[in-house]
Amino acid sequence: MSHPAPSQRRDPYAALRYPEFVCLISGSFLLTCALLIQQIALAYELYLVTHDPLSLGLIGLAEAVPFITLALFGGYVADRFDKRRILQLSLLAMMAASAALALITWSPLRAQMSQTAWLWGVYLLIGVLGFARGFYSPAMSSLRPFLVPREIYGNSASWSATFWQSAAISGPVMGGFCYAWFGLVGSLAVVIVLIGSVQILLQFVRPRPVIADPDNTGNVWQSLREGMQYVRRTPMILYAISLDMLTVLFGGVIAILPIFAEDILMVGPEGLGALRAAPAVGALATIILTAYFPPLKNAWRNMLLAVLGFGAATLVFAVSPWWWLSLAALAATGAFDSISVVVRNTILQVMPPDHLRGRVQAVNSIFISTSNEIGAFESGLAAKIMGTIPSVIFGGVVTVGVTADIWRRSKALLNVDLRDGHGSPPQP
Repeated sequence: MSHPAPSQRRDPYAALRYPEFVCLISGSFLLTCALLIQQIALAYELYLVTHDPLSLGLIGLAEAVPFITLALFGGYVADRFDKRRILQLSLLAMMAASAALALITWSPLRAQMSQTAWLWGVYLLIGVLGFARGFYSPAMSSLRPFLVPREIYGNSASWSATFWQSAAISGPVMGGFCYAWFGLVGSLAVVIVLIGSVQILLQFVRPRPVIADPDNTGNVWQSLREGMQYVRRTPMILYAISLDMLTVLFGGVIAILPIFAEDILMVGPEGLGALRAAPAVGALATIILTAYFPPLKNAWRNMLLAVLGFGAATLVFAVSPWWWLSLAALAATGAFDSISVVVRNTILQVMPPDHLRGRVQAVNSIFISTSNEIGAFESGLAAKIMGTIPSVIFGGVVTVGVTADIWRRSKALLNVDLRDGHGSPPQP
């Protein structure tokens, strides 16, 4: 792969000049839209059926258990086999699970099932999605760095996050309106079409050769441990993914937004879609700015300040009595989180050696799933035990406290500069 000239390194659109990278992140955009449409529609349907916050938390748990169980092995597979083929097979499994969800939700069949049987069927099929994502996520994340030169990893991280956040805006809004207009079955049909479109885009990405592992012993478990040991020996990676996991685990409110939409702000499914999209609106605006003004000088300091802002915005959302203020607070959480995402993704692209990328990304995926899906379960459980608003206040306070503690532990990293794509941060 040819290396860009210095002028290209300063080009805010540098990564978009590589067609395979554009196809890959466009597919990521469509898949994220599909999964969020499905998430919004299922969450609203389940809450209307059960009126139980815990039923929303169980959505996250059902997906997280198989994902976390398989993600490390998925990273091993991504390092040993054709990453594009892994993505294609994972997408087929997702399409099958979505089709089965539509089938059991179809009125004639659902009428023959008890509510308990239907709920178990939904959670089981969400588990199949988690199984597929356990292979998809490390393969996708470890393929992306092979599509652009190292010198523009920071730019590619910004554009990857931009496409993801664009989907995080479009998906929930589409999900709210699809559910309101077409119901759950119609929403799932849209999901299946979108996942099929991702398969088409992957045809334009060439398979990459598998990078030989110089330390390969042939032992699967030893190979998996190598990825975990690398993360543990690299403080910046360990702190970055731990910080994200703990703050989103306790500070995230996405899973219980149906309660705010239905019972607190009383804005219905359309309002839920807007609430769910608000963080992505703030994130998208901020990420576009990071393409021009990347937060990679004093990168670690910028990340910690952004997470503190995330915690403060979460506290504002918790006490807000007005829809417009709730939207603004959620948008602020997205804006602050996007800075953290760009820094973290750049770290994960710059630092791991090529032969370990899949396994390192698998460890990162486990931390992300723990924060998102297990965090969704924690949100539902905390809302059931403490009450909805007190549980969000608790999460905001924990976020600020965790960030302050990691700041104290990682002072040696505060001035790290990752702008050239070759950063070697000091070890604390």
